[in-house]
Amino acid sequence: MLHSGTQSEADAAVVRAVPVALVQATKAFGGTIALKDASFELRSGEVLALLGENGAGKSTCVKLLAGVHSPTSGHVEVDGKSAVFHSPHDAQAAGIAVMHQHPGLFPDLSVAENIYLGHMPRDRFGGIDNAAMLAGARKVLATVGLDVPAATRLGTLRTSEQQLVEIARALSLDARVLVMDEPTAALSQREVERLFSVVADLRLHGVAMMFVGHRMDEIFRIADRIAVLRDGRLIGVKPKAELGRAAAISMMVGREVTDLYPERRHASGALVLEAKGLSRAGGFTGIDLKLHAGEVLGLGGLVGSGRTEIARVLFGIDRPDAGEILIDGKPVQFASARDAMDARIAYVSEDRMGQSLVMDFSILDNAVLPVLDKAAQRGLYGTDRAIGLVADWLKRMKLRFSGYGQPVKELSGGNQQKVVLAKWLRTEPRVLILDEPTQGIDVGTKAEVHAMIADLAAQGMAILLISSEMPELIGMCDRIVVLREGRQTAEFSRGQATQEKVLEAATRTDERAGQAAQIERAAREEKAKGPFDFLKRREFGLLAAMLAVAIPVTIINPRMVSAANLTAVSMDAALLIVAALAQMLVLITRNIDLSIAAVIGLSAYMAASMVQAYPGLDIGIGLITACAVGGFAGLLNGLVVTRGKIPAIVVTLASMSIFRGFNSIWAAGDQVSADEVTQAWLDMTGLKIAGVPLIVIIAIVILCAGYVLLYRTATGRELFATGSNPDGARLIGIPVDRRILLAFGMAGLLGGLCGALWASRYATIDARVALGFELTVIASAVVGGVAIRGGSGTLLGIILGALTLLVIKNGLTLVRVDPLWLQGVYGLVILVAIGIDTFIVRRAEQARAR
Repeated sequence: MLHSGTQSEADAAVVRAVPVALVQATKAFGGTIALKDASFELRSGEVLALLGENGAGKSTCVKLLAGVHSPTSGHVEVDGKSAVFHSPHDAQAAGIAVMHQHPGLFPDLSVAENIYLGHMPRDRFGGIDNAAMLAGARKVLATVGLDVPAATRLGTLRTSEQQLVEIARALSLDARVLVMDEPTAALSQREVERLFSVVADLRLHGVAMMFVGHRMDEIFRIADRIAVLRDGRLIGVKPKAELGRAAAISMMVGREVTDLYPERRHASGALVLEAKGLSRAGGFTGIDLKLHAGEVLGLGGLVGSGRTEIARVLFGIDRPDAGEILIDGKPVQFASARDAMDARIAYVSEDRMGQSLVMDFSILDNAVLPVLDKAAQRGLYGTDRAIGLVADWLKRMKLRFSGYGQPVKELSGGNQQKVVLAKWLRTEPRVLILDEPTQGIDVGTKAEVHAMIADLAAQGMAILLISSEMPELIGMCDRIVVLREGRQTAEFSRGQATQEKVLEAATRTDERAGQAAQIERAAREEKAKGPFDFLKRREFGLLAAMLAVAIPVTIINPRMVSAANLTAVSMDAALLIVAALAQMLVLITRNIDLSIAAVIGLSAYMAASMVQAYPGLDIGIGLITACAVGGFAGLLNGLVVTRGKIPAIVVTLASMSIFRGFNSIWAAGDQVSADEVTQAWLDMTGLKIAGVPLIVIIAIVILCAGYVLLYRTATGRELFATGSNPDGARLIGIPVDRRILLAFGMAGLLGGLCGALWASRYATIDARVALGFELTVIASAVVGGVAIRGGSGTLLGIILGALTLLVIKNGLTLVRVDPLWLQGVYGLVILVAIGIDTFIVRRAEQARAR
C-alpha cells in the first residue's frame, strides 16, 4: 500500500482499504511527458481531491484510471495488485466509474440509454430489457435530482441537465471507485448541493472517490485528502486539515497567488450600453440593464435563468421579440453578430470548444478570425501580417504554446481560453461580454483573467460578466443583476452583495407566479398534443408528399392505383428498402457507402453467373454467392476505413470504381438472360403468397431483423452511439472501430442479398446493373431522416423515404415526364431533406438552450 503525505490522527485510527492506486505512473505522448512518476491511492470511504493548473496532468491521471490510456511506465494497482487496462471496459470491470470533464454522452439516444449504454440490462433472450433499464434510470435520476422522463432524447436537455445524466451514468455502474473530473463545471449551486449529498452517501457506503476541480470552496468542502500536481509531477498529498487554501494554491502554481480578486478603485464613466424591456420568447422577459464605461456588471442566476440568452441578443446572434438596445443613448438593431462587432461589442461564449474556437485550426488561425480582413489585404492572406495583428495580445495573455501553427486542441483548457480572450480583445471592443470566462481553468490562470478584467475596466472598457461562481461575481463586479427563469429579481451594488443574498434572489419564487407558470406550461403541452403525435414531423411530411403526387396523378391517369402498378411499385420498393437499410447502417455510424450500387451490380452478375453455371443448385448457389461477394466487399470497405483511417467517402468512391471495373472485366460484355437461368430462380421474387409478392415478404423479414438488431440489442444501440459521439463512445469502452466494421460488413451483406433479389426480379443481368442506383439509395435514407451527421435514423423513415421517391418516379412516368428529369428531382429532394434535417437540429439546439 502506498503512503503519500502525512496522515491525520483520524486516518491513523482507521485503516482504510485501497481499491485502486497509481504507482510511479508516467505517461508520454510522443516527446511530451504529460505525467511523471505520480503515485497516489484512493481509499474506501474517502474523497481524494486532485488539484493542479491546466496542463498539470490531472486529466491524464483520470484517463489512466479510466482505462482510456495505459501508463508509459509504472502501473495501476487494483486491490494491491498490478493491473493493465486495455480499454475503459477493463476499468469498469475492476469497479471504476468515471465522470469525464466533457460528458461522453449521446444526444440522439434517450436519457435511459445514455445511462446504461455499455452495461444495458438484458432479458432472457439476450436483448435489451427496456423495462428494467427505464426503472433503473428513473431511480438514479431521482438520486441526482433530475426530474425528466427517462425516455427523453438527451439532445433536448440543457447542458447542466446533461451533466447530471453523466453523473447518473456513473452511479448506475454501482462502482466501488468513482472518479469525478470537474463534475460541477456546468452545474448550478442547487445541483452542486445535490451532487455533494450523493457523494456524502457514497462515502458512507465505502466508495473510494477522486474529485478533480478548480473551485477551492468545493475542494475544501468535499475532500478528505488533497493531491497537488504541477507540470506533470505530484508535488504532495496531504490531509485537508493540514493544508490551507493559500498553501494549496502555492503548491499548484509554484508561487503565492495573492489578490485573486484585485481591488478596483476607479469610478465608472458614461453610459455605454443600455437595454430597455428586452424580451425573447422562451428566454427572458422585461430585462433592463445599464452598463457604463469602466464598469463590471455581473449577471447572476442559476443555469438556465436566461443569462446566456441575454448575451446572445446583445451580441446580435439572436433577435429580441420586444424592447430595445441603445449604444451611447441611440437605439440600435443588430441583424447579426457582425453588426454588434461593428458597434465594438465582443462576446466570449461559455462554450469554448463549440462556439469560441475551431478546434482543428491552429492558434494563429483562431486568434485572427475576427480581424481576418486586416490580415488579408487585397484579398490575399499573409501569415506574417496575421502574426503581427495578434502576437502582442497572445503575449499579454502569457500563453503557453510551442508555436503559432500549433493546433488549438492540443492546448490545455486555460490556454485555450487565453486564445479566445486574445482573439476578441484584438478587435478593440468598447463592450466586452464574458460568459463563464474562468469555467474549467485553474486558480493561477483564473487570477490572471481577473487581473486582466480589472485592468481593462480601469482603461474604460464596459464589461458584462456572467458567472456561476458566486465568489467571482461578488469579488469582481461593481453591480450584480440577478435573474430567475428569465426575469430580473434583484440588483446589488458591490457593498450590498453577499453569497446568501444573491442565491436567495436567484432561487426565490412567487407562489402565484409559479402556479401561473405551471398552468401556462400545461396549457402549451396540451395544445401541442394532436392525433398525429405518433408520427415525427418528417414522416408526416413524407406521407403528405406522397399524397400530393399520387392524388393528382391518379386523377390524370387512373393506372396509378391499378393492381398491376401497385404490385410493380411494391416489388421495386422492396429492393430499394433493403438497399436503404444497408446505407442506414453505415450512415448512423457517421460514415457513407457510395459503393452500394456497385456491390449490388457485382453481386447480381456473380449470382446470375453461378445459377447459369450450376442450375441444379440455383437458389442456394445464387444467394450464397451474392451474399459472400457483398459481405466481402463491405468488410473490405470497413477495414480500409477503420485501419487506414481514411474517410469513408474517399474509400467507397474508390471501391465503387474498382467493383464496377472488376464486374465489367468479368462480364466481358456478356449478359445473363432469363432463358439461361432456372425458373425457380426467377420465381424466387415473383411468386405470390396470399397475393403478396415473395420479394416484399423477404424485405419485411429483413426489416424485422433490422429492427431487432438496431432497437432491441445493445450492439444496435452502440451503432447509433458510435455515430452520435465517437469520442464519447470510446470513453465508455464501446469498440468504435469494430462497430464501424460491423456496419460496413452488414451493409455489404445486405447489398449482396439485394443483388441476388435484383437478378431474380429483372432476369436479364449485365455489368451495368444498378448503375447510378447509389443516388436513389442515399436519397431514400436521407429523405427518410437518417442524419448524414450520424447517430440518428428510423426504419419507418427509410420505408417512407423509399416509397416517396418511387411514387415520384412512378407518377412522373405515368404522366409522361421525361425520365431524364428524375435524377434532377432526386437531387432536389436530397437537398430539401438535408435542409429539413439541419432545421430540426437547430430547433433542438434552441429548445435545449431555453
